[in-house]
Amino acid sequence: QVQLVESGGGLVQAGGSLRLSCVASERTFSVYAMGWFRQAPGKEREYVAATTSSGGSSTNYADSVKGRFTISRDNAKNTVYLQMNSLNPEDTAVYYCAARLDVSGRNIWTKSYAYSIWGQGTQVTVSS
Repeated sequence: QVQLVESGGGLVQAGGSLRLSCVASERTFSVYAMGWFRQAPGKEREYVAATTSSGGSSTNYADSVKGRFTISRDNAKNTVYLQMNSLNPEDTAVYYCAARLDVSGRNIWTKSYAYSIWGQGTQVTVSS
């Protein structure tokens, strides 16, 4: 089963940017649809962004990050990215990447229960 490792989190000032990476352990990464979720202290895990297994322009975003965050993937590097711009303190959370097997290459999932494989998370803290 594929394993996921996130990196790229850290402390940034409001208005700044970060790029998160999520590396998968298997070369069959290209058959997994990918998503990013986040969880702030005392809150439930929430959806951030997702892409199909084929990637490209097939992406979806939560309203709260639309226009600021960009999800992308490089199947040759077994990696999915989350570029986060114009960060604000409300973006402070632990960010998780998640994977779901999908050989069709056409589906995007926005619910956490749709994903069976999760990374350990990376902390993003935005100071005001």
